[in-house]
Amino acid sequence: MAYPNDRKYTPEHEWILVEGDEASVGITEYAQEQLGAVVYVDLPEAGDTFDVGDTFGEVESVKSVSELYMPVAGEVQSVNTHLSAAPDIINDDPYEDGWLIRISMSDLSELDSLLDAAAYEASLS
Repeated sequence: MAYPNDRKYTPEHEWILVEGDEASVGITEYAQEQLGAVVYVDLPEAGDTFDVGDTFGEVESVKSVSELYMPVAGEVQSVNTHLSAAPDIINDDPYEDGWLIRISMSDLSELDSLLDAAAYEASLS
């Protein structure tokens, strides 16, 4: 399985893609495979703020409920509202249409502590 090189990863299986002043956050292909069919997503609201490692929501599948953790500190700018009606988008396309939230980052240096694609993939074996 290939992990996109244009983003950073957490050991908890979230990814972050920096896009100018903001960043998109989602879960990895590995995470969605481990979860199985996603049936519900609980996400924060725009304006909510979080620190690194804070729980910002949950993903519920037919197998389990998993918490979502912030890869960097920031304020939620938008939430993927399509997921409320079709949470299985995460299974179909976790890196594009299955993004969870967009944030404005508080401290760009926090990205330095995250894994690149190769390090993330190596952590799975």
